[in-house]
Amino acid sequence: MTGPHQGDEPAEHRRFAHYLHALQTVAEADEADLLAAVLRDEDATMADSAVGRHLDRRAADLLTDPAFPSWAQTMAQVVDQRDFLTSRLREWSLLRTLALGEPWAAEELTGASDWLQRMAATTQIVTAPEALRLLAERGRTRRVRTAASRRLHQLAKST
Repeated sequence: MTGPHQGDEPAEHRRFAHYLHALQTVAEADEADLLAAVLRDEDATMADSAVGRHLDRRAADLLTDPAFPSWAQTMAQVVDQRDFLTSRLREWSLLRTLALGEPWAAEELTGASDWLQRMAATTQIVTAPEALRLLAERGRTRRVRTAASRRLHQLAKST
C-alpha cells in the first residue's frame, strides 16, 4: 500500500509484498537462498504463503522444461520442513508427469488434493485420456469430475 496511510498497514503485509517482489525478480542462482531467508520470517504463515505463491508461479513456468526436475529437487531441500510446501512441490511433479505423458499410478491421482485434481482436469496441458477418465469417474469433487468429463468430450471431438 502506498500513500498517506501506509503506516496503517500491518508490518507483515508490507513484508509479504516485499517478499513477493523480491521472489519475482530474484536471479535463479540466488532463488534457494532467498526462499530460505523468507522461510525464516517470524510469521510462518505469511512466509509459507509468499513462498507458496512463488513455487506455484515458477513451477507453472518450468512445468515442461527439462530444468524442472533439478529445480524441484533444490526447492524441496529448501522447504523440507514445511508440509504444505513439500506437498505442493510433489503435486507439481505429478502434474508434470501427467503433462509429459510419463507413467503414473492411479493412487497418486485419486489421492491427490482437490487443487491438483482441478489443475489436471482443467489445464489444457494434461491430455492423457486415462488420467481424465479416472478423474471423471473418481475425482474428489463433483467440480473435478465434471471438468474432467468436459475435457474428455473436448478431446474426443478434436480427434
